[in-house]
Amino acid sequence: MTDSHTRKIVCASAGAALSIALLCAAALANAQAYPQRPVRIIVNMSAGGGVDSLARIFAQHYTGVWGQPFVVDNRAGAGGSIGVEIVTKATPDGHTLLVSSSSVVTNAAFRPQGYDPVRDLQPVTRLTSNPLIVTITPSLPVTTVKELIALAKTKPGGISFASSGTGSIFHMGAELLSMLVGTPMTHVPYKGSAGAYPGVVSGQADWILGGPISVLPLIKAGRLRGIAITSATRSKALPELPTVAESGVPGYEVVLWFGMFAPARVPPEIIAKLNAEAKRELQTPEFTRRMEIEGMDIGGNSPQDFAVEVKAEFEKWRKLVTKIGVKF
Repeated sequence: MTDSHTRKIVCASAGAALSIALLCAAALANAQAYPQRPVRIIVNMSAGGGVDSLARIFAQHYTGVWGQPFVVDNRAGAGGSIGVEIVTKATPDGHTLLVSSSSVVTNAAFRPQGYDPVRDLQPVTRLTSNPLIVTITPSLPVTTVKELIALAKTKPGGISFASSGTGSIFHMGAELLSMLVGTPMTHVPYKGSAGAYPGVVSGQADWILGGPISVLPLIKAGRLRGIAITSATRSKALPELPTVAESGVPGYEVVLWFGMFAPARVPPEIIAKLNAEAKRELQTPEFTRRMEIEGMDIGGNSPQDFAVEVKAEFEKWRKLVTKIGVKF
């Protein structure tokens, strides 16, 4: 190889290294300047619900910290998939975010969507989580999960459970219980929780996995009866309720979580900034008190840890769908 050839190779290598260095410097500068314009936080549910309320808390916090408006944009429809797809197709610069419940995972596990929650989304952090409550209609002659299972075994398919929609965590969690006890139960899907809970109160469906915020007032009023909690350990907010696992279904665990996401390929420096400020809000006394009253556990894990959780959850529900042979 001639000296001139060697010099050309060295110069080319130096040029490539310089280009990479300039690109990295530009990316870092953009991340440090973030946000450079108003940020849209997509909520894939209607206004007024728990996801929406949570998104507005963090929108207000981010706006106060960085001066740029963080605006909540409710995009409901198709079980939440419409809003998720908007985010996955957005420019990956951190100016479009998503706040969603774990439906972002269960919907995609139940049937193919226009997105893959592991491939197309970048987790920022899990904001909050809470167990669900196995809640029955007062007319059902059972007081424990063991009695519910025993009754279901006497008439396979004759016991029904309601949900806020097919593919929701409430649906998938009930299907998991049915599968683990080896007893088919009939799914009665409603278009949202607004119809599901009255359906159980009236006896149109026998039981439901309910969110604490929604079902506790109904339980206290005697219109529904809570018999167990779906987390692996008892809830500090509801210590009197046994877990489903200790009620005769070992290994059963279902938790509803709420998380923040960005499109895939958003620079990690921006994700780190969003994560750090989310943690600051999560740790404030005001937020902590509010979540304790509502029976919520506070999150704040790293983007990497949340990504591991999302992947594990996705695989868990896909395996369930395969086992129960759901057709769509």
